[in-house]
Amino acid sequence: MSESLDIINRDLGNDPEALIRWALEQGSRPICTTNFRPFEAVILHMVSRQRTDVPVVWMDHGYNTEATYRFANALVERLGLNLITYLPRRTRAHREAVEGPMPGIDDPRHAAFTQEVKLEPFERALREMAPDVWFTALRAEDTAERAQMSPVSRNADGLLKVAPLLNWTARDLYRYLQEHDLPNEFDYFDPTKVEAKRECGLHLQH
Repeated sequence: MSESLDIINRDLGNDPEALIRWALEQGSRPICTTNFRPFEAVILHMVSRQRTDVPVVWMDHGYNTEATYRFANALVERLGLNLITYLPRRTRAHREAVEGPMPGIDDPRHAAFTQEVKLEPFERALREMAPDVWFTALRAEDTAERAQMSPVSRNADGLLKVAPLLNWTARDLYRYLQEHDLPNEFDYFDPTKVEAKRECGLHLQH
């Protein structure tokens, strides 16, 4: 299997739309995750125009900017996305009333915070939806860890993980947005990463 994925990575790794077409033929329960960060319209447009009913899974940690929530609503309506939102088991208000404001990345409580607001909701989504194909917008430019990843890989549990845009630059993404007249939003904040080049752990665990 790893040999066949090597061939797919070689032949389709730099052709996102062809890679998406191939991946959609590999399973019957695909999902596409999103956080509605900048340039997310690219992956959502690419996937949804090939198959409109693909569930778009959003782990909404509750700390998004107002602009991100407005952007999410606008993009769902524009693309007709099949959005499924997973929330932490506690609301932000509940958590902060008991434990105070969001812990910083140097706070020893930050790992538990990340587990609660992002990792547990994603693990719950995997259990409940049982996908066999997972589309993600991660890119090699994002972090040193992602630069070591391949466009297509298979997780230990058999889930086919597909990153069609892995080798794209910000300029490539911008051109795609312009070509398809898609919106973008830069007012974005991820409380589990805080720093742009820092991993939250989701893509390292899955």
